[in-house]
Amino acid sequence: MRTFVALLRGINVGKGKRVPMAELRALLGELGYADVVTLLNSGNAVFRAASGTPGRHAGAIAAALRERLRVDVPVIVKQQRELAAIVAQCPIAVDEGQHARLLVAFAQDAQALRTLKAIEPLVVVPERFAIGRHAAYLLCPRGILESKAGEALLGKAGRAATTRNWATVMKLHAAAFAAGGSR
Repeated sequence: MRTFVALLRGINVGKGKRVPMAELRALLGELGYADVVTLLNSGNAVFRAASGTPGRHAGAIAAALRERLRVDVPVIVKQQRELAAIVAQCPIAVDEGQHARLLVAFAQDAQALRTLKAIEPLVVVPERFAIGRHAAYLLCPRGILESKAGEALLGKAGRAATTRNWATVMKLHAAAFAAGGSR
């Protein structure tokens, strides 16, 4: 069995699009996924599946959310090894005190990731922005709410992606390896 990470965009923010994590775990279990674990309250799940592609799993989860929970949100799914590559290939080194200010943007495919180039003109020094092979990275040292690039990434310019801060990415990375060993 392979380990996957599902990332839901825009749930449990404000009053709309509420998805309790217990319901997300149950829904993933009903879809046939094993060893389902959720992390935080922001739509992060680690699960195992015997087969299937990340894109197929993303579509199945999004459809089930619409049908069963009446929540229509983008879902991004990455294999454990893709998440490991996202962590290993991060071009922006930060100390632990900056983990909340380093955003990682996940997209389901390379084309969606390339659309994030529109954010580049909004980056102001000392901010740093890079698009890697599997994700985009934005460091907002003065704070995400103070950054036009951060606002764009979290808003319309980043609608093809979902973002997590580096602290959450590291927790997901640890959870994925705990669930799946080195596979």
